[in-house]
Amino acid sequence: MSETPSNAPTWRSALRHAGLAYLISRLCVAAGAAVVAAELRADENRARERLIWGFFEKADPHARTAALPRSASSMILDVLTSWDGQWYMRIIRRGYPTSVPPDVTYFDPEARLAFFPAYPGLVRVVDRILPGGDTFAALFTNLVLGAVFVLLVGLLARAWFGIATARIAMVLVAVFPGSFVLSFAYSEALLLALAAACLLALHHERWVVAGLLAAIGTATRPNGLALVAACVVAALIACRRNKQWSSLVAVALAPVGFVGYQLFIDAHTGESRVWFRVQREAWDEGASFGLTALRNTLEAFLRPLTSPTDVITAVSFLTTLALVVIAVRHRRHGPQWPALAYSAVVVGLMLLPSTVTARPRFLYTAFPLLIIAADWLNTDKRRDWMPWITALGTAGVVALSALYGVYGAVP
Repeated sequence: MSETPSNAPTWRSALRHAGLAYLISRLCVAAGAAVVAAELRADENRARERLIWGFFEKADPHARTAALPRSASSMILDVLTSWDGQWYMRIIRRGYPTSVPPDVTYFDPEARLAFFPAYPGLVRVVDRILPGGDTFAALFTNLVLGAVFVLLVGLLARAWFGIATARIAMVLVAVFPGSFVLSFAYSEALLLALAAACLLALHHERWVVAGLLAAIGTATRPNGLALVAACVVAALIACRRNKQWSSLVAVALAPVGFVGYQLFIDAHTGESRVWFRVQREAWDEGASFGLTALRNTLEAFLRPLTSPTDVITAVSFLTTLALVVIAVRHRRHGPQWPALAYSAVVVGLMLLPSTVTARPRFLYTAFPLLIIAADWLNTDKRRDWMPWITALGTAGVVALSALYGVYGAVP
């Protein structure tokens, strides 16, 4: 059981702590991206120097185009829109393809069909409202969504455990290494905000609101389907306890986003189940049921300096186990069953694939586990751990931002 100290924080002070933690973590992402930009600038300067002396012209007459200077800000933006961000920017700029070639590969632009429409659609709307271009719109949108998510986590934790836990929970999600996605052009920021809002609506039995939020969530990312599980569990509890059959509205609405996208993209391309084919062919998605995570974790211990990706997998996998153990042993999760169902599906979908498996950003999506961990930390003997946890988290944010920026690891 958590212990509430005599000098319990006020909600206003909790928000101040959360705001400062979020600001620091965003600066950490910028620092990681700046490290990458500095290295790229140094590489270009060396290339330009070699070009001046004629070395490139002897080795490669076409290398001159690779030595064109770029600004530091453009390099930082390249980092923040790398990996999945490139695919989302293609959707924002070009929409979805009207056909997909046979045996489509990762290198074909049609592979962008694998990414869901809610986030690029939102960015398009923001881009029409704000000046600065679509890249600015994508990053600004996520910056705002990240702040909203941290606030919603605080409201959820306050409803479950009180203000003291809410303060720890907001700081924890702000500095968790996976929070780097809140500054990248990824769709997780939107899903996280929707998921937190949906769970809060379920807690207050706002069934239609919860169902609509879940529907948008399932149109944001495939693992948004975890919100269906949350709605199902919440509805079962409500029907069993109070015969609230209206709770089934949330269950009916929740999968609409996923199903709607499948129907749209099938009609748009003229091919049935095309999304599943793209996932299979271009992204090589298969099921390992956690074996890939176990194998990569073992590789990280046997050869720790060989693969940064394996090290990231190992840390993510072990952190997942620790958070699950805390959630199971911390006996205060009566009202959190829908959130636990959501987290279980997120973790299951994270460990299921045979390709990209346990990652900080996937674990981050199971944020209710972090809220329960925050309540576990809210004791006199564990509260002193928070400065160390915060320091480790911010260091992890910088390291991940830099690693992904130089393509040193698969995010």
